[in-house]
Amino acid sequence: MLLTTMRDRLLSHPVAVLLAAYAAGGSTALAFAPYNVWVLYPLALAFALWRMPTHSAKAAFGYWLSFGFGAFSIGISWVHVSMDRYGGLPLLASIGLMALLALYLALYPALAGALLQRMSRRLDHWRYLALFPALWTMTEWIRGWMLTGFPWLWAGYSQADGPLRPLASIIGTLGLSFVVAFIAGALVLALRKHWKPLAVSVPLLALAVVAVPSLNGITPQDQSVKVALVQGNIAQSMKWQPDHLWPTMLKYMDMSRPVLDADIVIWPEAAIPAPEYLVSDFLANANKAANLNHAAIITGIISYQHDQFYNSLIVLGNHFGKQAPSGDYAGDGVNEFRKHHLLPIGEFVPFETLLRPLAPFFNLPMSSFARGDYQQPNLSALGYQLAPAICYEIAFPEQVRDNVHDNTDMLLTVSNDAWFGESNGPLQHMQIARMRAVELGRPLLRATNNGVTAVVDYQGNVLDSLPQFEAGVLKAEVPLVRGMTVFNQLGQWPVLALCVSLLALSIARRLRLLGLTEPQ
Repeated sequence: MLLTTMRDRLLSHPVAVLLAAYAAGGSTALAFAPYNVWVLYPLALAFALWRMPTHSAKAAFGYWLSFGFGAFSIGISWVHVSMDRYGGLPLLASIGLMALLALYLALYPALAGALLQRMSRRLDHWRYLALFPALWTMTEWIRGWMLTGFPWLWAGYSQADGPLRPLASIIGTLGLSFVVAFIAGALVLALRKHWKPLAVSVPLLALAVVAVPSLNGITPQDQSVKVALVQGNIAQSMKWQPDHLWPTMLKYMDMSRPVLDADIVIWPEAAIPAPEYLVSDFLANANKAANLNHAAIITGIISYQHDQFYNSLIVLGNHFGKQAPSGDYAGDGVNEFRKHHLLPIGEFVPFETLLRPLAPFFNLPMSSFARGDYQQPNLSALGYQLAPAICYEIAFPEQVRDNVHDNTDMLLTVSNDAWFGESNGPLQHMQIARMRAVELGRPLLRATNNGVTAVVDYQGNVLDSLPQFEAGVLKAEVPLVRGMTVFNQLGQWPVLALCVSLLALSIARRLRLLGLTEPQ
């Protein structure tokens, strides 16, 4: 009896409660790539819900702040690699900045926890099955756009290799976050001897997954595209050195010549690490080579228009299906994509007059890009239409959705994740890209400098990929599809509308319980 009492006191000590919350949050990192133990996320969330303090909103805020700090300090620990290895910061300083970012991101689950306690103190079905999923989803959505947005490690991404993945084509990844939070709430009720919500929801979700193909109407076409994705594996320390510009370009051209029988050859982000006007001779020769082989080459490059530099994609060779006497590339900004969602510090520096003098980290190569338009035409390569996203912006589902049309054949994302070395960051980035393919019902091509370079089908399955940290060429035939997913047509708005409605009902319910309103 004495030992039991001591154990209970120890477990209920405020420090022990916060440590348990941190551990639960940290365990969610295992639900994402490369581990993909998808069941851990709802279990960790359910544990945190079950153990959360209910005596005050302040205590709930601190508890969920600890949970969030565990989730992000472990889940995005890879962020410090670029600062330490390439940013010129001491290891201790880079880890400290990463921890500050994790603490900022932890504010969002902390806000959800505090509002949960503030808006509903009764441990009932509504609290766990309606209010908590709505709050969790809304705070994830806010995190996805606040201060330019960081929609990494949304709960829905944990299901990229789970049975719920097909639902993303209906409700999106954010909708999957709602479902995961709902399941966590149902698990808590089951722990409290209320099994019915869990027993009913699991079969219903299974039926919904089975019904997805008939709801979407995505139909495979009797057509495929031959693609070749070139992974140059250029060392990040050499990439922006002037002496290595021509060796880099020649390496990509030499690796591409044997595969110019493909319809489309794709080079990664900034594969040509120089402004377009400085390499016009090389581009003219590559344009002719692609045209002679009735192919198109899409490459990342730095474009320059109206005294502004852009992180861009251009198309060399044949833009349209019919072979022209010479390549269609003219260097005039036509059939070009310019990155819209720039990465803070990496591609633009807020308060740059203040920050740039502080450390080399704030003066990384090409960190002063201009922003492209939010909506841009698809790239045309040999007559095929590709909706592009450069690096970080593949993580923004609404932006990608707004650039996908009924005649879009494929999604294209290029990246240079060499900044993050051998960490989990590039693998999580690949996981995010796969979910865009599911949401929008289109095959996805992903070309990177050193991995993960891959071809993904419209259901989010990886058809083929290259090993990381090796130079290579991935050749594949990509089957095309037609039709529009429900998510493509409606986006995140139905999920957000549901969350807002549940929050409004929760507020009304709380006011009634306090006797501040009269029932009608």
